Amino acid sequence: MQDDDVYVGNAGKDAALDRGWLLGHFKEPDDPRHSTDVEIKWGVHPPGDERAHWVTGERRTALLVLISGRFRVELPGRSVLLEQQGDYVVWGRGVDHSWRAETESVVLTVRWPSVAGYRVPDPADRPAPADPSADPTAPADPSAPADPSAADG
Repeated sequence: MQDDDVYVGNAGKDAALDRGWLLGHFKEPDDPRHSTDVEIKWGVHPPGDERAHWVTGERRTALLVLISGRFRVELPGRSVLLEQQGDYVVWGRGVDHSWRAETESVVLTVRWPSVAGYRVPDPADRPAPADPSADPTAPADPSAPADPSAADG
């Protein structure tokens, strides 16, 4: 439900529509979930899911809370395993990081401020590499994965 100043939703359903993100600068300016002050993510991760690239040059502070599962946060010189519901880790500006879901996991992430520049593109968003020698009428490579996200691992 949404009116001018109120949005009522379900984190699981709404998160599935925007890569987990519920609130932040990336929402439309007239949406009550638009904010340049804070970002909130409801992350649902299958076992083995991991961030494609380390975040470097971090300009935000972050809080990550484990809702369910086992979730590992990698920090420079340190690996933090969140195992019990409510376990959390906080890191500040300038702290590079990455993460991996050791089991099916749900995590709530709060970051501030909300700034652009950290999104890892979806595999479907990435353009195919240009091959000037390719024949556009040739059949597709049968060994290529049918689902582009399967190639991201």
